[in-house]
Amino acid sequence: MLADPFMQRALLAALVLGPLCGLLGVFVTARRMSFFSDTISHAALAGIALGFWWGFQEPTIPMIVFSILVAAGIMWLKGNTELLADTIMALLLSGSVALGIIILSLLKGFRGELQRYLFGDILAISWLEVCLAIGLFTVVNVWVFRRLSPLTLLTAHEEIAHVCGVRVRALNYTFVLVLTLTVALSIRLLGIILVTSLLVIPPATARNISRNLRQQIIGSVLVGLVGGLMGTALSYPLDVPCGPTIVLICIGLFVSSLLVGRWRADKLSTCV
Repeated sequence: MLADPFMQRALLAALVLGPLCGLLGVFVTARRMSFFSDTISHAALAGIALGFWWGFQEPTIPMIVFSILVAAGIMWLKGNTELLADTIMALLLSGSVALGIIILSLLKGFRGELQRYLFGDILAISWLEVCLAIGLFTVVNVWVFRRLSPLTLLTAHEEIAHVCGVRVRALNYTFVLVLTLTVALSIRLLGIILVTSLLVIPPATARNISRNLRQQIIGSVLVGLVGGLMGTALSYPLDVPCGPTIVLICIGLFVSSLLVGRWRADKLSTCV
């Protein structure tokens, strides 16, 4: 299995994207941005459809560009209109999905591609996507750990961060850009429908057993790593879709963390 080039690419992508989603997921869940990532992942469908329409064999670049435009649209509408954030995201999500489905329905030879992107097909990932994932993993990790204190303060309380001299607007826009790129590249891993789960389940799992932010970050990264690698490795011999397999493994780890957290709480109460 490991001798197959497509499996090597798949495991390498899972090795970097799983922990990356786990790392960013800590801040995504704390800032209640899960719906934002869901909007970006669904909006990517229109970018994929436009890429095929324009003749791209691999629509990764059009998908990323369109996702960034949608993220920028969310931020602009949020700052220049009186619409609520969830209204803006629901508007752009539904519009992008509708556009993507219409374009794909007109492209007769690409209807099979729709299922691959909806549910994930990491076994078909290209070296371009692997290289982009590795580059993003490196850049994001360096950026997060260099800006960890301001990012943590911004996550805890935006107004206090502003008073303490944090460049709130620039940091917000950078975080949105990083999150958008991560979501777009992770679509091959989990698919449009399930990609948000890798940003939500690992930090939720880590939170059940962690006592501080450092433990939660480490735990979330490990859950993303284990879920990504195990799901990818098991999906091939079991002949099941990769994305749902990764999600179910992460769910299993979440349930285990609940039991461990409950046991720890009971033991602490008994000691007291």
